[in-house]
Amino acid sequence: MKKILNSLFALIIVSIGFTSCEDISDRVILNENVEATTELIVVETTPIVLLEANQDDIALNTNWAEPDYGFNAAPTYKILVDLASGDFSNATTIDVGDDLEKSFGTLELNSIALGLGAEADMASDLSIKLQGFVGGQLLINSDAKTINVTPYSSILDLSTTWGVVGSAANDWGATPDLPFFTTSDSGVLVAYVTLIDGEIKFRENNDWTNNYGDTGVDGTLDAGGDNIAVTAGSYKILFNLNDLTYTMEEFTIGIVGSAYNDWGATPDYALTYDSYSDQFRGIVKLEEGEMKFRLNNDWGTAYGAGAAGFLDTSGGNIATTAGRYIVNVNLNDLSYSLEAIDNIWGLVGSAYNDWGATSDAIFTRDWSQPNDDIWILNNVTLLDGEYKFRANEAWALNYGDTGSDGTLDNGGDNIISVAGTYSFVLDFTDPDNPTYTIN
Repeated sequence: MKKILNSLFALIIVSIGFTSCEDISDRVILNENVEATTELIVVETTPIVLLEANQDDIALNTNWAEPDYGFNAAPTYKILVDLASGDFSNATTIDVGDDLEKSFGTLELNSIALGLGAEADMASDLSIKLQGFVGGQLLINSDAKTINVTPYSSILDLSTTWGVVGSAANDWGATPDLPFFTTSDSGVLVAYVTLIDGEIKFRENNDWTNNYGDTGVDGTLDAGGDNIAVTAGSYKILFNLNDLTYTMEEFTIGIVGSAYNDWGATPDYALTYDSYSDQFRGIVKLEEGEMKFRLNNDWGTAYGAGAAGFLDTSGGNIATTAGRYIVNVNLNDLSYSLEAIDNIWGLVGSAYNDWGATSDAIFTRDWSQPNDDIWILNNVTLLDGEYKFRANEAWALNYGDTGSDGTLDNGGDNIISVAGTYSFVLDFTDPDNPTYTIN
């Protein structure tokens, strides 16, 4: 009997609760014209030309009046930005909370514009609108305003006209010279190169008009001087144009650990220098475990985890989760990052590795592009035969070219190869119609 009375009491309380909710709801009357009581205001007059030198400044201010909802509401707002040609289905969305204004910094607006596909140094029309929500329900969806924005490239240009040429580098010019890049020291250039046993010189514009060797092997460069003998290895070369001196030292920075090579049982995974960001980068598959970064496959200089996002020579091991990653290391400030990605692209086929009998030829990201949709593979030697492109050295996702029209087809026909050395670009900018080019 006690259980029955308790159940009846609970039912009465619930019924009272429902009646109370209905009474409150009946007293809340939404202003049917609430959307007309506010408007997104863009303060600045466009066009807006963004400059990297002003990246810490405010570039765009927006605000709106508090809408008349017809009752005491607790709204939240979002700002949506899209290309003017878009329909906001792929817009960048910024949560504003309950504020009645939103200011965009130059760096923020530049990143949004580039992320939407606007081209650097070219004016693009963007659409911007306001949305207001109460209790998760969309009540305000304002008319879009158009702003004209010219973003700047976030890519560094550290290129120079100088390069390394030789039997140890590129068979004396059979392929482009290995490039030198500018450094923070005026007139001092740097090259990160992998050489074979042989000889090298430094020359300008892939041409012999202006070239330097080292007569006397004294570290001083001489116009038209003797070839410089080198042994196979990876090097950092500093070329000082101010006093015509140079230095060479063995140099790699790589990943070591249980996450990659059982703490050095095999060579470390070597990162490569990216002059567009002045960082060392790589795309690598890691296992569940731990890792560090070290120089020259040696424990003389090794970096572990320091403060969040930074490396320290006294830092501990970096824990990893199994997966594929873009790895970034900035030796200027010792910052680093591990960015998980779904796919690493490779070339497979009878023309390269007997359809997977050995590792695929692995593509890398085109770091000169602001998005992650373009992958490159340079100077791969193919045999007469056939090939395809596939993700993660597996067949679950693979592309051929049915119709030989340069458009990639999921599971499509093999691509015919004629023996030679080629460079490839995979372009996934349009994910429904990816393409490839061969050079």
